[in-house]
Amino acid sequence: MRASDFRSFHEASKRSGVILSFGGDLSENILFSLGEVLKLRMRHEETDAAVAKRVFSIFVEQAQNVIRYSADKVAPAEPPGPARVSAGMIAVGTEAGRFFVVCGNEVGKTEVPRLRERLDEIATLSSDELKKVYREKLRQPPDEGSLGGSIGLIEIARRSSAPVEYDFQDLGAERSLFCLKAFI
Repeated sequence: MRASDFRSFHEASKRSGVILSFGGDLSENILFSLGEVLKLRMRHEETDAAVAKRVFSIFVEQAQNVIRYSADKVAPAEPPGPARVSAGMIAVGTEAGRFFVVCGNEVGKTEVPRLRERLDEIATLSSDELKKVYREKLRQPPDEGSLGGSIGLIEIARRSSAPVEYDFQDLGAERSLFCLKAFI
């Protein structure tokens, strides 16, 4: 990448309201470091504490989804530790006076219908219904194939100020790019 290309990329990010972005191999250690930078940035900007907490929470949930579920894995986790490294992208920014957190990662094409169905279902739920579903999920075993408690998408929707937006882009025979955007 030449300096002019990088400058164009940087300026496009700034025009899009991006205040923090990362693309590449993501791990729990990198998530921790990015989280610290995000906290400092929001403190420096004197962001309302309740808003900052919601932004940070959604940022962590989305980054964990990339780490756990990206089809582009660099190093799958091996017992006993969480040494999972997966490729993806995450950005935090502002748009129309509110924060957003957006992430993207590759998923298997066979996962798209189930993920789309789940996100569509979550989008129809009210705040009270999301709270109820969240509590019910906490009492149940995780969904098959889940690497967490099966509550991450619900948690993102609960903390968002608007329904989450999502999209899939076909990447060929076996994979799609999954993007998720939440507003706070």
